[in-house]
Amino acid sequence: MHAVAHPDARPDLHRPGVGAVLVSTWRVGTPERQRAAVEAIRKAWESRAWPDLGLLSYSVLAGTDGETLLHYSQWTQEQAYEDFVRTHRDDRNAEIDAAVPGIERVELRRYGAIHRSTVRGATNTGELPGVVVIVEADFDPSGADRRKEWVDRVFEALAEDVATRPGSGGSGRFHLSFDGGRVLNYAEWESERAHADWLADDARAGEAWARVHHHPALVGVRVRTYAPALSLSAGA
Repeated sequence: MHAVAHPDARPDLHRPGVGAVLVSTWRVGTPERQRAAVEAIRKAWESRAWPDLGLLSYSVLAGTDGETLLHYSQWTQEQAYEDFVRTHRDDRNAEIDAAVPGIERVELRRYGAIHRSTVRGATNTGELPGVVVIVEADFDPSGADRRKEWVDRVFEALAEDVATRPGSGGSGRFHLSFDGGRVLNYAEWESERAHADWLADDARAGEAWARVHHHPALVGVRVRTYAPALSLSAGA
């Protein structure tokens, strides 16, 4: 089996059998280097057999900051990723680094399958999202068991949004990290402007969102915006 690139450049977020999701960030520096790195990734993967070690899909998103790439890969289990690292990763990375020298591999985090999800607003139309907003919420180590409570508060606030402004918002898929320190929301939006307008809405200052933002175990939140760039899975 070989890697096959998909025209919509998105992972299948409803794919069955996902037991682990690996999310990593690369800093490449410029939009030109972003495009070159995505092309180098495509060539390195399409020229080799699919690892077939429990890797279900591998997707790359380009940061709208013009500097970063985000990698979102779906695996049957965490051990499958360890097997890939041991036997298949280095030669691919060496080829990519030769094509685009100086890539900074910033961070890798490991998550479980989707914990909770919602599909609202523009994504209900079936149209492909214009952007993916990645929200990373970090928690005090002692607050690992309270992450689900925080996600529940997010859903309560989203429900209040729907009640007051029907049709607003985008979709969200929430993952809990295996290390207990983070929640990641993979959220699809029609456009950057739609997301910015939602953030600027007065409803974000309401009591429900205050309970989200001031959760006692929450220590920080980062929000970054990406455009789908490449998605690969096994093909015959």
